[in-house]
Amino acid sequence: MQPWAAFSAAEGYATPPPFDLESTLAQVHAELDEFLRDELRGITVRREVGEGDPARAIAEFACTEQCDLIVMPTHGYGPFRRFLLGSVTAKVLHDVHCPVLTSPHLEHPPAMESPRFGKILCAVDLRPESRQVISWASRLAAEFGSDLALVHVVPDSASRLDGVTFEPAWHADLVARAREQVNALRNEMNLSAEVLIEAGDVPAAVRAAAQATGADLLVAGRGHAHGVLGRLRTHTYGIVRESPCPVLAV
Repeated sequence: MQPWAAFSAAEGYATPPPFDLESTLAQVHAELDEFLRDELRGITVRREVGEGDPARAIAEFACTEQCDLIVMPTHGYGPFRRFLLGSVTAKVLHDVHCPVLTSPHLEHPPAMESPRFGKILCAVDLRPESRQVISWASRLAAEFGSDLALVHVVPDSASRLDGVTFEPAWHADLVARAREQVNALRNEMNLSAEVLIEAGDVPAAVRAAAQATGADLLVAGRGHAHGVLGRLRTHTYGIVRESPCPVLAV
């Protein structure tokens, strides 16, 4: 689907310049029809052009068509990519109910081929909803024959309160408790998965874990959460922004 805004008036002008809607729409349709035509040969592709706010158009289309998955890029590439998350992608992540697979624009994208996810990393926040996130990751791992790892981050804020930093033993206890809980969850779900417990800034720690494990795909939950051991979902945008690999937000 190609969302398309009717016009973009330059800031400071009261009215937009003359605009030929019909010919512009025809041009957009023509460009979309040719987009990746050779690469998608042999695949049934429905190409749609939506009008209006891009994020709203995507969300409405996904709802109307009962889509199971939305795939879209984040913004930018290279060393500055992690500081930029496209506003359309951010709005879609916030508004839609189906999973969203995001991947960064790459300066030199690889050749198109069947996806290979040798290693899948699942970010876990230990709330009840984590079971659904882990279930997504485990099913994908089974489908692609991937190794699965679970990562939980004890945030820096868990060791501080109103500017007071607790003793290192307190932080070590939080890490130990988190490891016990993640191990118990893994065993309850009868999974074969490596467990990683990190500490620090959540998006940065998840990025480091993805890099250390060589993850090809990161699975994370969306929404809001609270509590000492349950804040990962509040960092979803940061995780998407920082990730060195595609992210499936469920």
